[in-house]
Amino acid sequence: MSSSTTFLSIVIPVYNEAGNVGLLTDSIENGLKGYKYEIVYIDDYSTDATRQEIKNLDNPNVVLIELKRNYGQSSALAAGIDYAKGDYIVTMDGDMQNDPADIPKMLELAIKEDWDLVTGVRQKRKDSFIKTLPSKIANYIIRKSTKLDITDAGCALKVMTAETAKSIPLYGELHRFIALNAHIDGARITEVPVKHYARRFGVSKYGLGRTFKVINDLLLILFQRKYLQKPLYLFGNLGMIFFSVGILINIYLLIVKFMGNDIGTRPLLFLGILLILVGIQFFTIGIVTDLLMRTYYESQNKTPYKVRHIRTFSNEKK
Repeated sequence: MSSSTTFLSIVIPVYNEAGNVGLLTDSIENGLKGYKYEIVYIDDYSTDATRQEIKNLDNPNVVLIELKRNYGQSSALAAGIDYAKGDYIVTMDGDMQNDPADIPKMLELAIKEDWDLVTGVRQKRKDSFIKTLPSKIANYIIRKSTKLDITDAGCALKVMTAETAKSIPLYGELHRFIALNAHIDGARITEVPVKHYARRFGVSKYGLGRTFKVINDLLLILFQRKYLQKPLYLFGNLGMIFFSVGILINIYLLIVKFMGNDIGTRPLLFLGILLILVGIQFFTIGIVTDLLMRTYYESQNKTPYKVRHIRTFSNEKK
């Protein structure tokens, strides 16, 4: 496959990005001259003129997906990726901070070297400390807890194969960890420097509270991806540790009792009994959770969003 024959899907979730979508569309068209592509905007129930501005584009390359309510960026991104028809899927934000001119070099690298996912590393990032702090924390935890040595987990500009993109779980706020989820599923990932600009229109949707969300989401991913299919490995091991320590304590106290000492009022006796009970509970939780996960995998067939309708503009007039 060559870049000239590759069909690209540019997937862009937008929420209150009036003033940006027209300029972004022009920027994409300028940066992708000679390429075949579709631009998939997912309007996450904007309350400003974003939706109307996209309709006014009347561009045959543009697809507008309108969600019934505000589901959040991850679900909006999932809706766009599910619809996308490209051989390669490009994700980016709608705030004009990413440069579409970086897409060709990322695509060329993905095709030439057979990467499943190429992610950007924002150079001279034009964001406040409130936005950069969570990314630095997440990047550090990812590097220390996984084998994915990634510099900028929060960069929205990514180029990936359709197969890779459509296999990534996107719900809650997991859009921040696309590369991590892809890596855990075995995707080959690399990163390249990309340009980054300051926001021109609209306001950032992030605050300091995002730091704690990022950490919580990251810990949840690491737990889910490691133990979701076999939760018994986690809860069962914990149960065996507590149970074993409780048994050892009670064996020790039994020996003390045989030596003629009173153990009925010793706090250590209560600790030993408690640890045995806790160990049994953890093991039981592991078995129940394992059964729930089997039910989940066998019966779950839902999407985290509902589409009101999908609008294309190839045959529409102003």
